[in-house]
Amino acid sequence: MIHGMRTTIYPVGDLTKAKAWFTEVFGKAPYFDQPFYVGFEIGGFELGLVPDGQPGTHGAIVYWGVDDIEAEAARIVGLGATVHSAIQDVGDAIRVVELADPFGNLLGLIYNPHFDLKAVR
Repeated sequence: MIHGMRTTIYPVGDLTKAKAWFTEVFGKAPYFDQPFYVGFEIGGFELGLVPDGQPGTHGAIVYWGVDDIEAEAARIVGLGATVHSAIQDVGDAIRVVELADPFGNLLGLIYNPHFDLKAVR
C-alpha cells in the first residue's frame, strides 16, 4: 500500500555546497548528515542529497507546498536558483513554478489553496 511521498533524492556534485544551500532554502539543518547521504525533514517529508549520480532536469519533479509562491520563488532565486518554468496557474487557483537549483536538479514549488498545509506541518 502506498502511503504518499516520503523521500525525494537529489544527486549533487558537491555535497558540502548542496547541504549549505538547501539548509538556507529550507531554513533548517539536516537531521541526517553523513558523507554518503544528507537528509532533511521538511514538513513530514524527506529531501535526501547523495554525492553520486548525475543531477538532471529530465526525471520526476517534486513540488514542495508553499503559502506564497511568488515570495518563495524570489527568495530561492536570490539564493542562486534559476527559473526553469515560470509561475503558472494550472487550474482551480493552483499555481506551480519550477526552479533549477545550482546543482542541476529541478525544485518544484506549488501553491494549492485546496490542500491544508497546516495539517502536514
